[in-house]
Amino acid sequence: MKMSRQNAEHYIWGDQCDGWHLLKAQNLSIIHERMPAHTAEARHYHEESQQFFFLLEGTATIEIAGEEHELHQHEGIHVAPHIPHQMFNKSDSDIQFLVISEPTTRGDRFPA
Repeated sequence: MKMSRQNAEHYIWGDQCDGWHLLKAQNLSIIHERMPAHTAEARHYHEESQQFFFLLEGTATIEIAGEEHELHQHEGIHVAPHIPHQMFNKSDSDIQFLVISEPTTRGDRFPA
């Protein structure tokens, strides 16, 4: 089945951020996320899951192990298990990105 934001399971997280489950399997998760201007997720890490963040629209800042990285449209970055990280939208516009997690992060998210 083709997947898009229009037919994917939707949820709201953080400060009015959106997520759409494009693929929700135990061994692989792909989520399309939207963060409004000047929002951030809570800093955390995963024991098992590795993740790849790929920016679709806007400019994002991601802090990984204390180092900030700015991502622009069509750029991505990998986060290994056990590494604390946090996504920010420091811009004045929405950002949209994909979060690809292997395996899923369900039950594998811990405050950092």
